[in-house]
Amino acid sequence: MSEETMTLFSPQLAARLDALVKKYPVKRSALVPMLLYAQDEVGYLSDAVIVEVAARMGITELEVRNVATYYSMLRFKPVGKYNVQVCTNISCMLRGAYEVYERFQDELRIGHKGVTADGLFSLEEVECIGACCWAPAIQVNYAFHDELNPDGVPGILSAYRKVASQDRTGADA
Repeated sequence: MSEETMTLFSPQLAARLDALVKKYPVKRSALVPMLLYAQDEVGYLSDAVIVEVAARMGITELEVRNVATYYSMLRFKPVGKYNVQVCTNISCMLRGAYEVYERFQDELRIGHKGVTADGLFSLEEVECIGACCWAPAIQVNYAFHDELNPDGVPGILSAYRKVASQDRTGADA
């Protein structure tokens, strides 16, 4: 994309994406990182994000969608400010992940891929977050919480609510 072309990304992200494409010997290798960075900024892979990434890569929108739909960490719908991912793969499952997941469902009053009415939390059951040694584990955005039990769920949610409240009031975190 040329510099004078309008972008839906911040100037910082646009520059990062442009640099990323130049970093890889095969331009297409930058696609997944580009999608992740775009998702982090926009919140999900909207149609507009797909269009812009395809243009930046010089590939079709279909090619972008084909790659994006393969990876479960890429999403096409908005999630909450705090996206809670509960791992239920074998290590976590054997150590109580389903009970932890059920407690999150009860506390948040949402199910798989649901978003709370205030948009603060979303919840999903995922296959693996790579924390098997510390099972059961969850990931909230990019923060890991491990060796959990259902009784720890209210405290985790309370801590994120407190941060969100401080963000809204402008108080120090």
